[in-house]
Amino acid sequence: MTPLSSFNPPPRHSQPPLGRRLWALTLALVATVGLWFSASAPAAATGVYDMPTFDPQTWVLDRADLFSRLTKGSLEKSLRDVAQSTGSEVRFVTFRRLDYGETIDSFAQELFETWFPEAEDQANQVLMVFDAVTNDAAIEVGSSAQATLTADIATSVAQETLLVPIRDGNYNEAFIAAKDRLAVVLAGEPDPGPPVVVSKISVESTFKKAEETDRNGSTILVVVLLILATVIPMVTYFAYVR
Repeated sequence: MTPLSSFNPPPRHSQPPLGRRLWALTLALVATVGLWFSASAPAAATGVYDMPTFDPQTWVLDRADLFSRLTKGSLEKSLRDVAQSTGSEVRFVTFRRLDYGETIDSFAQELFETWFPEAEDQANQVLMVFDAVTNDAAIEVGSSAQATLTADIATSVAQETLLVPIRDGNYNEAFIAAKDRLAVVLAGEPDPGPPVVVSKISVESTFKKAEETDRNGSTILVVVLLILATVIPMVTYFAYVR
């Protein structure tokens, strides 16, 4: 009799070792967490060294992206007109988040001295800076401009005329109002004063703010991902060894 030929089953596709599969799974989860953190990370901090060199044609440096193109163009035209009619040059700078240890006042002073290093360069300059994260503003005024724009008025422009509308989220209105008041004062006309603050009666809401909801949801997501990164490899391992 002819012997039966031996039957050799087709080779199975080899599986990667369990440790390698667990390690790949863990890396995938960790990468997911890392991507989430990078997507939700705050904007990079700003220092004077991040500002461009002074350009006489720049009247509004909007690093915080607060203004539409139309609003920015209108502000720039108005500030050019102020410079031509009064001899004082007003510039607005917006940004998001200061470097650690920096204050809005120290930033304004340092940028003012960087852009206008000599006393004669500073004389007719007015520089107002605004941090869109903290809603803080500061203003620097040159010696000649101080003849009409006194320290008290300048502080009022930065802390009242600008910030009162911003409390309601009206950034365009705030900077237009600040520009208008500065133009009047620098022209030697009577100061119109800060805006009238109308008190609003508000009923305390029991609902969470959007920021609180986002923060709580983000924390829960991170915790769940970290738990999964720990539990899934363990469950897979025990299921394999059984």
